[in-house]
Amino acid sequence: MKSRPFTLAVYLLLATFFLNACTASKQKESANQNEHLVMATLYLQTAAEARALRYQAFNLATLRLDNALAHLKKGKKPAVILDIDETILDNSPYEAYLIKHNLSFPAGWKAWLEKAEARALSGAKAFLDHANQKGVDIFYVSNRRIQYLQSTMENLRKVNFPQVNKNHIYLRENTSSKEARRQTIAKTHQILLLLGDNLNDFAQVFEKKSVEERFAATDSLREKFGRKFIVLPNPMYGEWEGALYNYHWQMSAAQKDSARKAALRAFIPAN
Repeated sequence: MKSRPFTLAVYLLLATFFLNACTASKQKESANQNEHLVMATLYLQTAAEARALRYQAFNLATLRLDNALAHLKKGKKPAVILDIDETILDNSPYEAYLIKHNLSFPAGWKAWLEKAEARALSGAKAFLDHANQKGVDIFYVSNRRIQYLQSTMENLRKVNFPQVNKNHIYLRENTSSKEARRQTIAKTHQILLLLGDNLNDFAQVFEKKSVEERFAATDSLREKFGRKFIVLPNPMYGEWEGALYNYHWQMSAAQKDSARKAALRAFIPAN
């Protein structure tokens, strides 16, 4: 009989321990849901190196465009294709919103787009103005949904980008793949350059591929980068992140965190 209070106390202690452990685990998952975004977002918002990379990309794009125009074949009009988000417009404040409020995309995305206040990225306007002055047609090809066409045009006009009209903006309608939209433009234009922060902005070969397959595709097209393909930095999100999850975007925050850490290639000390 004397052992009953002791046994009960042990059970209560264990129950309290497991309850606290579960609570702590849930709190940790909730608190850390967007922790991985903090440094990525700060890099784009505060690092002069990120700004320098953008200037470098658009300076190179200007040189490549001028060279392509100097060797332009007769026939179709020259054109450049650009992605919008994290290529010419800065959406990092939206990512910061997700971090501060512990939310996940697409929470707040509609409100952010309709606000139409994304800033132009460094070097973007100078390049676009140069292309416009050279008589090059500019096409903005984005995976923003088609219902955001008006707010997208409003934002592009606020930052004084050229050629902002319905004929020069191709948003997402039926599929996230941009290949059909690129092919439509190619029917009437010579595409001299493509600019984007996601390799899907350049070629279909990168879509829904594993990390290793994306590396292989990049290697196979290495002569295009810096010549016809100009890449902008984006450590916040992209196809590269989807590859880490095998495109299972429905995974929980904890599962995604585990997938990211499992993909790390870490140093192992000899001892």
